[in-house]
Amino acid sequence: GEEPDLRSQAVAALRLRPAPAGRSAAEDDAEDVVLINDGVPDPAVVMGISGKKENLVNVEETKRQGVKLIKRFTGGGTVVLDHNSILVSLICEAEHGPEVSLFPRPLMKWTETFYQPVFGPHGEFRLSETDYTFGERKFGGNAQYISKSRWLHHTSFLWDYDSEKMRCLKHPPKEPVYREKRSHEDFILRLSETMPSRGAFLDSVQDQLREYFDPHTVTLEQARSAADRGKGP
Repeated sequence: GEEPDLRSQAVAALRLRPAPAGRSAAEDDAEDVVLINDGVPDPAVVMGISGKKENLVNVEETKRQGVKLIKRFTGGGTVVLDHNSILVSLICEAEHGPEVSLFPRPLMKWTETFYQPVFGPHGEFRLSETDYTFGERKFGGNAQYISKSRWLHHTSFLWDYDSEKMRCLKHPPKEPVYREKRSHEDFILRLSETMPSRGAFLDSVQDQLREYFDPHTVTLEQARSAADRGKGP
């Protein structure tokens, strides 16, 4: 399918460890990186790799609104992305990353620990099944890709949302137990309602990265190369 345009007004590409001895940052392949997209300029509905649009998407509504329909290579649910979305993708070699088992649930639980200092001061933050929530309301959805030696953890954070664009989504046939058949409006939460500012949120994420890694800025091309390798063969 057509690749999404995830360029935004502010994209941070950070290498998560120093370049190997004898190689400059420019020469490094940036094997371990984090990508932070502060907004997506071209609105899109993005489905997980196994998603079926007839079950998950109001296709006619996406056409009416000019919203692209895209399938990503990871699992996870269906989301609407636009300028209100903040995307954070961690791409790591297992030997360089945190000490965590390379299985979906342990890695997901580690990310809860990672983000606790970012969100804990602002509400009852927790990992609810595979979502980040304040209480029972979702503000972040996760997707992962894990191979023998590499992992990718991707989160779509909902800084705000456009109720009109949410009409592009159907109520999913399979939903988290904690959703309890609630509508999108009753289920999701704007981070803007709980965090002091968008900039403060982004700064807090980067501060937390420094607690676990030694981040250095790299080019978007280097980061894209690492992301491509993260997809595996």
